Amino acid sequence: MIYPKFLKEKDTIGVTAPSCGCKDKIDRDKMMHAKENFISLGYQIRLTDNCKIANDVRSCDAITRARELENLFLDNDVSTIMCLSGGEFLMEVLSVLRYDIIYNNPKWIQGYSDPTGLLFTITTNLDIATIYASNFKTFSMKEWHKSLVDNLELLKGNIVLQNNFDLYESYNNNNTSYDEYNLNSKVKWQSLTNEEVNIKGRLIGGCLDVLVNLIGTKYDKTKYFLEKYKKDGFIWYFDIFDKTNEDIIRIMWQLKEAGWFKYAKAILFGRLIEEKSYCNISFKQALIESLNELNIPILYNLDIGHVAPRITLINGSIIEINYKDNKGLIKTFLE
Repeated sequence: MIYPKFLKEKDTIGVTAPSCGCKDKIDRDKMMHAKENFISLGYQIRLTDNCKIANDVRSCDAITRARELENLFLDNDVSTIMCLSGGEFLMEVLSVLRYDIIYNNPKWIQGYSDPTGLLFTITTNLDIATIYASNFKTFSMKEWHKSLVDNLELLKGNIVLQNNFDLYESYNNNNTSYDEYNLNSKVKWQSLTNEEVNIKGRLIGGCLDVLVNLIGTKYDKTKYFLEKYKKDGFIWYFDIFDKTNEDIIRIMWQLKEAGWFKYAKAILFGRLIEEKSYCNISFKQALIESLNELNIPILYNLDIGHVAPRITLINGSIIEINYKDNKGLIKTFLE
């Protein structure tokens, strides 16, 4: 596994929009506030042109998005890359991206939601670790939540222990340019069996809504990745944005049939934005029906993904996860 060089003092962070750019003034203000926050910490920020625009839910055409991303990998002054935001159609970039540029110039690249298509592909196709954590605009808040502080520490190479957070926010689209978290609900990690979990394995995953579109494409090198690291076993994580519980059952079946859960040691699910079912199936029941046969730990309602705050996850790294009595701890190892 290739682990890129860590962020150093005064380094330049490149920010690009391989999915959506700034849709309105609030988005632009968030982007600039995030830039100011990083500059105040001694870093330089290089924004690609597509960060400032949006055409529906795309920053621009796929070729331009790919070239602006590639330019950040080619730029020797840029040490780390962050995706500006999520969106809907990042997968279009995969078709025109020149992967040799990324392979020959490995750098940390970070984002969540739609950027999953890019992160998962880079890790499983090129053997380069990537980071599933906040998009750049999230760093606009005046006082960073601990999740963002931990995120930066990990980018700097300080491998912090990440416990579950105490509170989370009910999902909402914050309309302020500082995007503070509204922490109003108690965090409670859960297990299908309620048993204590202590397990170690190689981490891989992302936003489930995006991952399902990769199955069977030429970018789906998952089986090769699994075989290469089979001695470690795998801990999968899934962030769900807009799927019903019926969708979950169907997608889990598809992943099993595609061989993605071969060598799986555990599966982690983030908190749902909203639980939806047309057949009165609960999320827990969907997990039981679709995953019980694997006979591995299944944890859910974790601090992963769309419902903030979120733990920083490094695709391709080894993690140890400890769970007991609705609380959890994640240790990361770059092996």
